Amino acid sequence: MRNKVEIALAGKKVKVGCPQGQESALLSAASELDSRIEKAQQSDQVNNIDQAVLMAALNLAYDYQTLQKEQIQERQETQSKIDLLQSTIEQALASHQNKSA
Repeated sequence: MRNKVEIALAGKKVKVGCPQGQESALLSAASELDSRIEKAQQSDQVNNIDQAVLMAALNLAYDYQTLQKEQIQERQETQSKIDLLQSTIEQALASHQNKSA
């Protein structure tokens, strides 16, 4: 079921559909986007609201890609640690079995 939630972006109120139970997440995301639009509007490089929205969207996309890359790197590092631990355990078990035999 979808609810209609009113959000404010760049001084305008908009009603958007939202899955039930996700209203607070949507409001938080809208607040973050609105904050970034406002920050872009204060920049000397932005002349109108369309440019501010585009800059905010571009910055969000960049941040998202950066987080994805960091997450991939963390997964790889975690997998390397798991592989090392597994290898160490296997060596210890093999050593213990050889001593028992």
